[in-house]
Amino acid sequence: MKKRHQQKLVIVSMILLIGFNLPIALLFDSAQNLFGFPVVYIFFFSIWLFSILASFLIVKRYNE
Repeated sequence: MKKRHQQKLVIVSMILLIGFNLPIALLFDSAQNLFGFPVVYIFFFSIWLFSILASFLIVKRYNE
């Protein structure tokens, strides 16, 4: 894997670090529900899904 592709994975990791940080997560902590689930759950699982998909695309597309 080339250095620029490794850098893309590092950027995804940094986004995860920021996304799972407590002050950012507390922005979505409310009593409201979306589709019957608390908003903070949807936030965490959407960040998690984004990281899986982005990592998969980077590794799949640029695996050399």
